[in-house]
Amino acid sequence: MTVAADSQMATPSLGRFLVQLIWGRWFMMFGALLIMAGAGGTYLFGVYSQEIKATFGYDQSTLNLMGTFKDLGANVGVLSGLIAEVTPVWFVLLLGSLMNFTGYFMIWLSLTGKIAKPKVWQMCLYICIGANSQNFANTGSLVTCVKNFPESRGMMLGLLKGYVGLSGAVFTQLYHAIYGDDAKSLVLLIGWFPGAISLIFIFIMRIMKVGRRHPREVTVFYYYLYISIGLALSAMALTIAQKGLRFSHVAYILSATLVCFWLFLPLVIAMKEEYIDWKTVKHPNDSAKNIESNEQATKETGDPKDDKEKKVTCFMDICDKPTRGEDYTILQALLSADMIILFVATLCGLGCSLTAVDNMGQIGLALGYPARTISTFVSLISIWNYFGRVFAGFGSEILLTKYKIPRPLIMSIALFLSSIGDILIAFPFNGSVYLASLLIGFAFGAQLTLLFTIISELFGLKTRKFYKGDIYKKFRDQSPENKIEMGVTEYSEGEKSCNQQRL
Repeated sequence: MTVAADSQMATPSLGRFLVQLIWGRWFMMFGALLIMAGAGGTYLFGVYSQEIKATFGYDQSTLNLMGTFKDLGANVGVLSGLIAEVTPVWFVLLLGSLMNFTGYFMIWLSLTGKIAKPKVWQMCLYICIGANSQNFANTGSLVTCVKNFPESRGMMLGLLKGYVGLSGAVFTQLYHAIYGDDAKSLVLLIGWFPGAISLIFIFIMRIMKVGRRHPREVTVFYYYLYISIGLALSAMALTIAQKGLRFSHVAYILSATLVCFWLFLPLVIAMKEEYIDWKTVKHPNDSAKNIESNEQATKETGDPKDDKEKKVTCFMDICDKPTRGEDYTILQALLSADMIILFVATLCGLGCSLTAVDNMGQIGLALGYPARTISTFVSLISIWNYFGRVFAGFGSEILLTKYKIPRPLIMSIALFLSSIGDILIAFPFNGSVYLASLLIGFAFGAQLTLLFTIISELFGLKTRKFYKGDIYKKFRDQSPENKIEMGVTEYSEGEKSCNQQRL
Protein backbone atom coordinates (compact mmCIF):
# COMPACT_ATOMS: atom_id res chain seq x y z
CA MET A 1 0.00 0.00 0.00
CA THR A 2 2.83 2.40 0.86
CA VAL A 3 4.63 1.69 -2.40
CA ALA A 4 1.44 2.23 -4.36
CA ALA A 5 0.74 5.49 -2.54
CA ASP A 6 4.27 6.71 -3.15
CA SER A 7 3.98 5.91 -6.84
CA GLN A 8 0.67 7.76 -7.05
CA MET A 9 2.24 10.80 -5.36
CA ALA A 10 5.33 10.63 -7.58
CA THR A 11 3.33 10.65 -10.80
CA PRO A 12 1.68 14.09 -10.24
CA SER A 13 5.01 15.46 -8.99
CA LEU A 14 6.75 14.26 -12.14
CA GLY A 15 3.99 15.77 -14.24
CA ARG A 16 4.33 19.14 -12.49
CA PHE A 17 8.08 19.06 -12.99
CA LEU A 18 7.68 18.36 -16.71
CA VAL A 19 5.24 21.26 -16.97
CA GLN A 20 7.73 23.55 -15.25
CA LEU A 21 10.55 22.26 -17.44
CA ILE A 22 8.69 22.87 -20.70
CA TRP A 23 7.44 26.31 -19.68
CA GLY A 24 10.59 27.40 -17.88
CA ARG A 25 13.17 29.95 -18.95
CA TRP A 26 16.00 27.45 -19.27
CA PHE A 27 14.13 25.18 -21.67
CA MET A 28 13.21 28.28 -23.64
CA MET A 29 16.93 29.09 -23.74
CA PHE A 30 17.66 25.61 -25.08
CA GLY A 31 15.08 26.10 -27.83
CA ALA A 32 16.61 29.46 -28.73
CA LEU A 33 20.05 27.89 -29.10
CA LEU A 34 18.67 25.27 -31.51
CA ILE A 35 16.78 27.90 -33.50
CA MET A 36 19.90 30.02 -33.86
CA ALA A 37 21.97 26.96 -34.78
CA GLY A 38 19.66 26.50 -37.77
CA ALA A 39 19.44 30.17 -38.74
CA GLY A 40 22.68 30.42 -40.71
CA GLY A 41 21.75 28.92 -44.06
CA THR A 42 23.04 32.02 -45.82
CA TYR A 43 26.61 31.05 -44.91
CA LEU A 44 26.32 27.96 -47.16
CA PHE A 45 25.74 29.87 -50.38
CA GLY A 46 29.30 29.17 -51.46
CA VAL A 47 28.65 25.42 -51.19
CA TYR A 48 25.65 25.19 -53.52
CA SER A 49 26.31 28.27 -55.69
CA GLN A 50 28.44 26.24 -58.09
CA GLU A 51 25.51 23.84 -58.53
CA ILE A 52 23.28 26.78 -59.47
CA LYS A 53 25.93 28.05 -61.86
CA ALA A 54 26.33 24.68 -63.57
CA THR A 55 22.59 23.84 -63.73
CA PHE A 56 21.39 27.14 -65.17
CA GLY A 57 24.53 28.12 -67.06
CA TYR A 58 25.00 31.36 -65.14
CA ASP A 59 28.20 33.33 -65.41
CA GLN A 60 30.06 34.73 -62.41
CA SER A 61 28.40 38.15 -62.66
CA THR A 62 24.93 36.57 -62.44
CA LEU A 63 26.04 34.51 -59.47
CA ASN A 64 27.37 37.65 -57.81
CA LEU A 65 23.99 39.29 -58.40
CA MET A 66 22.29 36.42 -56.57
CA GLY A 67 24.82 36.77 -53.79
CA THR A 68 23.99 40.46 -53.51
CA PHE A 69 20.28 39.74 -53.11
CA LYS A 70 21.13 37.03 -50.60
CA ASP A 71 23.11 39.53 -48.51
CA LEU A 72 20.35 42.10 -48.95
CA GLY A 73 17.73 39.74 -47.58
CA ALA A 74 19.96 38.52 -44.76
CA ASN A 75 20.86 42.00 -43.51
CA VAL A 76 17.58 43.89 -43.85
CA GLY A 77 15.86 43.10 -40.58
CA VAL A 78 13.55 46.12 -40.38
CA LEU A 79 10.55 44.11 -41.60
CA SER A 80 10.85 41.44 -38.92
CA GLY A 81 11.38 44.09 -36.24
CA LEU A 82 8.28 46.06 -37.24
CA ILE A 83 6.16 42.91 -37.37
CA ALA A 84 7.46 41.83 -33.95
CA GLU A 85 6.31 45.16 -32.50
CA VAL A 86 2.65 44.42 -33.23
CA THR A 87 2.45 40.60 -33.22
CA PRO A 88 3.32 37.87 -30.69
CA VAL A 89 6.55 35.89 -30.88
CA TRP A 90 4.90 32.73 -32.23
CA PHE A 91 3.62 34.62 -35.28
CA VAL A 92 7.11 35.98 -36.03
CA LEU A 93 8.59 32.48 -35.91
CA LEU A 94 5.76 31.03 -37.99
CA LEU A 95 6.12 33.70 -40.68
CA GLY A 96 9.88 33.18 -40.75
CA SER A 97 9.45 29.42 -41.17
CA LEU A 98 7.06 29.92 -44.09
CA MET A 99 9.41 32.40 -45.78
CA ASN A 100 12.41 30.12 -45.30
CA PHE A 101 10.64 27.09 -46.73
CA THR A 102 9.11 29.03 -49.64
CA GLY A 103 12.35 30.65 -50.76
CA TYR A 104 14.68 27.65 -50.60
CA PHE A 105 12.05 25.13 -51.69
CA MET A 106 11.48 27.10 -54.89
CA ILE A 107 15.24 27.09 -55.51
CA TRP A 108 15.34 23.32 -54.95
CA LEU A 109 12.41 22.76 -57.34
CA SER A 110 14.25 24.81 -59.94
CA LEU A 111 17.52 22.92 -59.49
CA THR A 112 15.88 19.51 -59.74
CA GLY A 113 13.87 20.47 -62.85
CA LYS A 114 10.50 19.94 -61.20
CA ILE A 115 9.43 23.39 -62.41
CA ALA A 116 10.40 25.40 -65.47
CA LYS A 117 13.72 27.22 -65.42
CA PRO A 118 13.11 30.50 -63.59
CA LYS A 119 14.37 33.84 -64.75
CA VAL A 120 17.27 35.50 -63.01
CA TRP A 121 15.07 38.00 -61.19
CA GLN A 122 12.94 35.15 -59.89
CA MET A 123 15.99 33.33 -58.50
CA CYS A 124 17.12 36.56 -56.87
CA LEU A 125 13.66 36.95 -55.33
CA TYR A 126 13.65 33.36 -54.04
CA ILE A 127 17.02 33.62 -52.35
CA CYS A 128 16.20 37.06 -50.94
CA ILE A 129 13.02 35.72 -49.32
CA GLY A 130 14.81 32.66 -47.95
CA ALA A 131 17.71 34.70 -46.58
CA ASN A 132 15.41 37.31 -45.02
CA SER A 133 13.67 34.58 -43.02
CA GLN A 134 16.69 34.27 -40.73
CA ASN A 135 15.91 37.77 -39.42
CA PHE A 136 12.56 36.47 -38.19
CA ALA A 137 14.30 33.62 -36.37
CA ASN A 138 16.76 36.12 -34.88
CA THR A 139 14.00 38.47 -33.77
CA GLY A 140 11.77 35.73 -32.38
CA SER A 141 14.47 34.05 -30.30
CA LEU A 142 17.22 36.59 -29.69
CA VAL A 143 15.06 39.53 -28.61
CA THR A 144 12.88 37.24 -26.50
CA CYS A 145 15.88 35.80 -24.66
CA VAL A 146 17.36 39.22 -24.00
CA LYS A 147 14.07 40.34 -22.45
CA ASN A 148 13.88 37.18 -20.34
CA PHE A 149 17.51 37.55 -19.18
CA PRO A 150 17.89 41.36 -19.16
CA GLU A 151 20.83 41.53 -16.75
CA SER A 152 23.00 39.14 -18.81
CA ARG A 153 22.28 40.48 -22.26
CA GLY A 154 25.95 40.55 -23.32
CA MET A 155 26.50 36.88 -22.52
CA MET A 156 23.13 35.98 -24.00
CA LEU A 157 23.82 37.74 -27.29
CA GLY A 158 27.30 36.24 -27.49
CA LEU A 159 25.97 32.71 -27.05
CA LEU A 160 23.08 33.04 -29.50
CA LYS A 161 25.08 34.80 -32.20
CA GLY A 162 27.87 32.28 -31.66
CA TYR A 163 25.51 29.42 -32.48
CA VAL A 164 24.51 31.23 -35.67
CA GLY A 165 28.18 31.36 -36.59
CA LEU A 166 28.44 27.60 -36.09
CA SER A 167 25.30 26.82 -38.07
CA GLY A 168 27.26 26.46 -41.31
CA ALA A 169 29.40 23.68 -39.82
CA VAL A 170 26.30 22.04 -38.30
CA PHE A 171 24.47 22.08 -41.64
CA THR A 172 27.49 20.62 -43.42
CA GLN A 173 27.69 17.61 -41.11
CA LEU A 174 23.94 16.93 -41.22
CA TYR A 175 23.87 17.37 -44.99
CA HIS A 176 26.61 14.79 -45.60
CA ALA A 177 25.02 12.33 -43.14
CA ILE A 178 21.48 12.60 -44.59
CA TYR A 179 21.96 13.27 -48.30
CA GLY A 180 25.57 12.35 -49.01
CA ASP A 181 27.37 14.68 -51.42
CA ASP A 182 24.34 16.04 -53.31
CA ALA A 183 24.50 19.85 -53.29
CA LYS A 184 20.92 20.11 -54.55
CA SER A 185 19.68 18.26 -51.48
CA LEU A 186 21.58 20.74 -49.32
CA VAL A 187 19.20 23.44 -50.55
CA LEU A 188 16.26 21.25 -49.52
CA LEU A 189 17.80 20.73 -46.07
CA ILE A 190 18.20 24.50 -45.63
CA GLY A 191 14.55 24.84 -46.63
CA TRP A 192 12.90 22.46 -44.15
CA PHE A 193 15.31 22.08 -41.22
CA PRO A 194 15.30 25.63 -39.74
CA GLY A 195 11.54 25.92 -40.14
CA ALA A 196 10.99 22.58 -38.39
CA ILE A 197 13.02 23.71 -35.38
CA SER A 198 11.07 26.97 -35.14
CA LEU A 199 7.75 25.14 -35.33
CA ILE A 200 8.77 22.74 -32.55
CA PHE A 201 9.54 25.61 -30.16
CA ILE A 202 6.99 28.07 -31.55
CA PHE A 203 4.97 28.28 -28.31
CA ILE A 204 7.97 27.82 -26.01
CA MET A 205 9.54 31.07 -27.20
CA ARG A 206 7.69 33.84 -25.38
CA ILE A 207 8.34 36.77 -23.09
CA MET A 208 7.98 35.82 -19.43
CA LYS A 209 7.59 37.64 -16.16
CA VAL A 210 11.09 38.28 -14.87
CA GLY A 211 11.67 38.53 -11.14
CA ARG A 212 14.99 38.95 -9.42
CA ARG A 213 18.10 37.66 -11.12
CA HIS A 214 18.62 33.92 -10.89
CA PRO A 215 21.47 33.27 -8.39
CA ARG A 216 23.16 30.79 -10.72
CA GLU A 217 22.45 32.63 -13.96
CA VAL A 218 26.02 33.57 -14.80
CA THR A 219 27.29 30.10 -13.88
CA VAL A 220 24.73 28.47 -16.19
CA PHE A 221 25.74 30.75 -19.04
CA TYR A 222 29.34 29.68 -18.57
CA TYR A 223 28.19 26.04 -18.77
CA TYR A 224 26.54 26.90 -22.09
CA LEU A 225 29.75 28.62 -23.16
CA TYR A 226 31.83 25.51 -22.47
CA ILE A 227 29.38 23.37 -24.42
CA SER A 228 29.47 25.74 -27.39
CA ILE A 229 33.29 25.72 -27.31
CA GLY A 230 33.18 21.91 -27.40
CA LEU A 231 30.86 22.10 -30.41
CA ALA A 232 33.16 24.60 -32.15
CA LEU A 233 36.31 22.55 -31.54
CA SER A 234 34.58 19.36 -32.70
CA ALA A 235 33.35 21.09 -35.85
CA MET A 236 36.83 22.45 -36.51
CA ALA A 237 38.45 19.02 -36.04
CA LEU A 238 35.85 17.37 -38.29
CA THR A 239 36.28 20.04 -40.97
CA ILE A 240 40.06 19.63 -41.06
CA ALA A 241 39.81 15.83 -41.03
CA GLN A 242 37.25 15.74 -43.83
CA LYS A 243 39.43 17.98 -45.99
CA GLY A 244 42.42 15.71 -45.57
CA LEU A 245 40.79 12.26 -45.43
CA ARG A 246 38.10 10.51 -47.43
CA PHE A 247 35.08 9.92 -45.18
CA SER A 248 32.60 7.13 -45.83
CA HIS A 249 28.86 7.61 -45.33
CA VAL A 250 29.06 5.80 -41.99
CA ALA A 251 31.83 8.17 -40.87
CA TYR A 252 29.66 11.15 -41.83
CA ILE A 253 26.80 9.69 -39.78
CA LEU A 254 29.10 9.35 -36.77
CA SER A 255 30.34 12.92 -37.19
CA ALA A 256 26.75 14.19 -37.40
CA THR A 257 25.93 12.21 -34.26
CA LEU A 258 28.78 13.92 -32.44
CA VAL A 259 27.48 17.33 -33.53
CA CYS A 260 23.95 16.44 -32.39
CA PHE A 261 25.34 15.36 -29.02
CA TRP A 262 26.82 18.82 -28.47
CA LEU A 263 23.62 20.48 -29.72
CA PHE A 264 21.38 18.62 -27.26
CA LEU A 265 23.75 18.75 -24.28
CA PRO A 266 22.30 22.13 -23.12
CA LEU A 267 19.04 20.27 -22.51
CA VAL A 268 20.73 18.48 -19.60
CA ILE A 269 21.71 21.84 -18.10
CA ALA A 270 18.15 23.11 -18.55
CA MET A 271 16.69 20.04 -16.81
CA LYS A 272 19.15 20.36 -13.94
CA GLU A 273 18.41 24.05 -13.34
CA GLU A 274 14.66 23.61 -13.58
CA TYR A 275 14.86 20.69 -11.15
CA ILE A 276 16.78 22.86 -8.65
CA ASP A 277 14.15 25.58 -8.99
CA TRP A 278 11.37 23.03 -8.65
CA LYS A 279 12.84 21.66 -5.42
CA THR A 280 13.18 25.12 -3.90
CA VAL A 281 9.62 26.19 -4.67
CA LYS A 282 6.87 24.97 -2.37
CA HIS A 283 4.24 24.96 -5.10
CA PRO A 284 6.03 24.20 -8.38
CA ASN A 285 2.81 24.13 -10.35
CA ASP A 286 2.32 27.83 -9.61
CA SER A 287 5.16 28.63 -12.01
CA ALA A 288 2.98 27.82 -14.94
CA LYS A 289 0.41 30.33 -13.70
CA ASN A 290 3.05 33.04 -13.62
CA ILE A 291 3.62 32.74 -17.34
CA GLU A 292 1.90 35.53 -19.17
CA SER A 293 1.25 36.08 -22.81
CA ASN A 294 3.51 38.18 -24.97
CA GLU A 295 1.35 41.23 -24.73
CA GLN A 296 0.81 41.00 -20.95
CA ALA A 297 4.48 40.39 -20.22
CA THR A 298 5.52 43.31 -22.37
CA LYS A 299 3.22 45.59 -20.43
CA GLU A 300 4.33 44.29 -17.04
CA THR A 301 8.05 44.65 -17.74
CA GLY A 302 7.71 48.35 -18.33
CA ASP A 303 7.17 51.24 -15.98
CA PRO A 304 3.66 52.20 -14.82
CA LYS A 305 3.95 55.44 -16.70
CA ASP A 306 4.28 53.59 -20.02
CA ASP A 307 0.50 53.73 -20.46
CA LYS A 308 0.62 57.51 -20.37
CA GLU A 309 3.56 57.56 -22.78
CA LYS A 310 1.71 55.37 -25.27
CA LYS A 311 -0.96 58.04 -25.68
CA VAL A 312 1.64 60.33 -27.25
CA THR A 313 2.07 59.71 -30.96
CA CYS A 314 5.44 58.67 -32.29
CA PHE A 315 5.75 61.88 -34.32
CA MET A 316 5.20 64.19 -31.33
CA ASP A 317 8.20 63.04 -29.29
CA ILE A 318 10.87 62.59 -31.99
CA CYS A 319 12.91 65.52 -30.69
CA ASP A 320 12.07 64.77 -27.04
CA LYS A 321 14.48 61.86 -26.71
CA PRO A 322 14.90 60.03 -23.39
CA THR A 323 18.26 59.48 -21.74
CA ARG A 324 20.50 56.68 -22.93
CA GLY A 325 19.29 53.30 -21.74
CA GLU A 326 15.63 54.29 -21.59
CA ASP A 327 13.11 53.03 -24.14
CA TYR A 328 13.29 54.88 -27.46
CA THR A 329 10.65 54.81 -30.15
CA ILE A 330 11.71 53.65 -33.60
CA LEU A 331 11.85 57.18 -35.01
CA GLN A 332 13.70 58.50 -31.96
CA ALA A 333 16.35 55.82 -32.36
CA LEU A 334 16.67 56.20 -36.14
CA LEU A 335 17.10 59.98 -35.92
CA SER A 336 19.54 59.97 -33.00
CA ALA A 337 23.23 60.78 -33.34
CA ASP A 338 24.16 57.47 -31.68
CA MET A 339 22.32 55.48 -34.33
CA ILE A 340 23.93 57.48 -37.14
CA ILE A 341 27.38 56.75 -35.72
CA LEU A 342 26.54 53.06 -35.37
CA PHE A 343 25.18 53.00 -38.92
CA VAL A 344 28.36 54.48 -40.38
CA ALA A 345 30.58 52.15 -38.34
CA THR A 346 28.50 49.14 -39.36
CA LEU A 347 28.40 50.16 -43.02
CA CYS A 348 32.16 50.56 -43.21
CA GLY A 349 33.28 47.86 -40.78
CA LEU A 350 30.84 45.03 -41.42
CA GLY A 351 30.67 45.88 -45.11
CA CYS A 352 34.42 45.46 -45.61
CA SER A 353 34.53 42.32 -43.46
CA LEU A 354 31.59 40.73 -45.28
CA THR A 355 33.17 41.48 -48.66
CA ALA A 356 36.43 39.86 -47.58
CA VAL A 357 34.66 36.79 -46.17
CA ASP A 358 32.55 36.26 -49.30
CA ASN A 359 35.59 36.54 -51.58
CA MET A 360 38.17 34.71 -49.46
CA GLY A 361 38.16 31.78 -51.87
CA GLN A 362 38.91 33.99 -54.87
CA ILE A 363 41.56 35.81 -52.83
CA GLY A 364 43.33 32.56 -52.01
CA LEU A 365 43.12 31.44 -55.62
CA ALA A 366 44.59 34.73 -56.84
CA LEU A 367 47.46 34.43 -54.35
CA GLY A 368 48.30 30.96 -55.67
CA TYR A 369 47.24 28.75 -52.75
CA PRO A 370 46.28 25.10 -53.42
CA ALA A 371 42.57 24.27 -53.73
CA ARG A 372 42.57 22.09 -50.61
CA THR A 373 44.24 24.82 -48.56
CA ILE A 374 41.71 27.37 -49.77
CA SER A 375 38.83 25.09 -48.89
CA THR A 376 40.24 24.55 -45.39
CA PHE A 377 40.75 28.16 -44.33
CA VAL A 378 37.47 29.23 -45.93
CA SER A 379 35.67 26.56 -43.90
CA LEU A 380 37.43 27.66 -40.71
CA ILE A 381 36.22 31.25 -41.10
CA SER A 382 32.91 30.22 -39.50
CA ILE A 383 34.86 28.90 -36.48
CA TRP A 384 36.78 32.17 -36.06
CA ASN A 385 33.45 33.94 -36.55
CA TYR A 386 32.03 31.95 -33.65
CA PHE A 387 34.93 32.75 -31.32
CA GLY A 388 34.58 36.44 -32.17
CA ARG A 389 30.87 36.43 -31.32
CA VAL A 390 31.31 34.57 -28.05
CA PHE A 391 34.31 36.62 -26.95
CA ALA A 392 32.47 39.84 -27.72
CA GLY A 393 29.56 38.72 -25.57
CA PHE A 394 31.37 37.29 -22.55
CA GLY A 395 34.57 39.34 -22.82
CA SER A 396 32.81 42.67 -23.18
CA GLU A 397 30.57 41.83 -20.20
CA ILE A 398 33.64 41.17 -18.02
CA LEU A 399 35.51 44.26 -19.26
CA LEU A 400 32.41 46.37 -18.73
CA THR A 401 31.50 45.24 -15.22
CA LYS A 402 34.99 44.84 -13.76
CA TYR A 403 37.11 47.42 -15.60
CA LYS A 404 34.40 49.87 -16.79
CA ILE A 405 35.56 49.59 -20.43
CA PRO A 406 32.56 50.53 -22.60
CA ARG A 407 31.43 48.33 -25.46
CA PRO A 408 31.81 51.04 -28.16
CA LEU A 409 35.54 51.10 -27.39
CA ILE A 410 35.68 47.31 -27.73
CA MET A 411 33.88 47.59 -31.07
CA SER A 412 36.52 50.09 -32.21
CA ILE A 413 39.19 47.51 -31.36
CA ALA A 414 37.31 44.92 -33.43
CA LEU A 415 37.21 47.34 -36.37
CA PHE A 416 40.96 47.87 -36.00
CA LEU A 417 41.59 44.11 -36.11
CA SER A 418 39.50 43.86 -39.25
CA SER A 419 41.52 46.61 -40.91
CA ILE A 420 44.74 44.72 -40.11
CA GLY A 421 43.30 41.68 -41.88
CA ASP A 422 42.44 43.78 -44.92
CA ILE A 423 46.00 45.17 -44.98
CA LEU A 424 47.41 41.63 -44.89
CA ILE A 425 45.35 40.83 -47.98
CA ALA A 426 46.35 44.01 -49.78
CA PHE A 427 50.06 43.48 -49.00
CA PRO A 428 50.40 39.68 -48.83
CA PHE A 429 53.36 37.58 -47.82
CA ASN A 430 53.82 33.84 -47.50
CA GLY A 431 51.04 32.47 -45.30
CA SER A 432 49.45 35.87 -44.64
CA VAL A 433 46.02 34.69 -45.79
CA TYR A 434 45.76 32.35 -42.79
CA LEU A 435 46.24 35.21 -40.34
CA ALA A 436 44.01 37.47 -42.42
CA SER A 437 41.14 34.96 -42.41
CA LEU A 438 41.49 34.54 -38.64
CA LEU A 439 41.48 38.28 -37.93
CA ILE A 440 38.66 39.11 -40.34
CA GLY A 441 36.48 36.18 -39.24
CA PHE A 442 37.03 36.95 -35.55
CA ALA A 443 36.41 40.69 -35.97
CA PHE A 444 33.34 40.09 -38.13
CA GLY A 445 31.72 37.94 -35.45
CA ALA A 446 32.68 40.34 -32.67
CA GLN A 447 31.16 43.31 -34.48
CA LEU A 448 27.80 41.56 -34.89
CA THR A 449 27.45 40.73 -31.20
CA LEU A 450 28.67 44.14 -30.04
CA LEU A 451 26.31 45.92 -32.43
CA PHE A 452 23.19 44.25 -31.02
CA THR A 453 24.35 44.68 -27.43
CA ILE A 454 25.18 48.37 -27.85
CA ILE A 455 21.82 49.04 -29.48
CA SER A 456 19.96 47.31 -26.65
CA GLU A 457 21.90 49.32 -24.06
CA LEU A 458 21.55 52.69 -25.75
CA PHE A 459 17.94 52.50 -26.90
CA GLY A 460 16.42 50.12 -24.33
CA LEU A 461 14.42 46.92 -24.59
CA LYS A 462 11.47 47.79 -22.34
CA THR A 463 13.16 46.09 -19.38
CA ARG A 464 13.67 49.13 -17.17
CA LYS A 465 11.85 47.50 -14.27
CA PHE A 466 14.43 44.76 -13.90
CA TYR A 467 17.48 46.12 -15.74
CA LYS A 468 17.87 49.71 -14.60
CA GLY A 469 18.93 51.34 -17.82
CA ASP A 470 22.30 50.70 -19.37
CA ILE A 471 25.75 50.67 -17.85
CA TYR A 472 26.07 54.42 -18.37
CA LYS A 473 23.11 55.00 -16.09
CA LYS A 474 24.69 52.70 -13.50
CA PHE A 475 27.85 54.80 -13.64
CA ARG A 476 25.81 57.92 -13.02
CA ASP A 477 24.04 56.29 -10.06
CA GLN A 478 27.40 55.36 -8.54
CA SER A 479 28.71 58.93 -8.58
CA PRO A 480 28.83 60.76 -5.19
CA GLU A 481 26.62 63.62 -6.39
CA ASN A 482 23.84 61.25 -7.42
CA LYS A 483 24.06 59.35 -4.15
CA ILE A 484 23.57 62.60 -2.21
CA GLU A 485 20.69 63.56 -4.48
CA MET A 486 19.05 60.13 -4.08
CA GLY A 487 19.44 60.39 -0.29
CA VAL A 488 17.78 63.79 -0.19
CA THR A 489 14.95 62.53 -2.39
CA GLU A 490 14.37 59.48 -0.23
CA TYR A 491 14.40 61.64 2.92
CA SER A 492 11.91 64.10 1.46
CA GLU A 493 9.61 61.30 0.32
CA GLY A 494 9.80 59.63 3.73
CA GLU A 495 9.03 62.91 5.52
CA LYS A 496 6.10 63.48 3.17
CA SER A 497 4.64 60.03 3.88
CA CYS A 498 5.00 60.57 7.64
CA ASN A 499 3.15 63.86 7.44
CA GLN A 500 0.36 62.20 5.48
CA GLN A 501 0.05 59.51 8.15
CA ARG A 502 -0.18 62.15 10.88
CA LEU A 503 -2.95 63.89 9.00
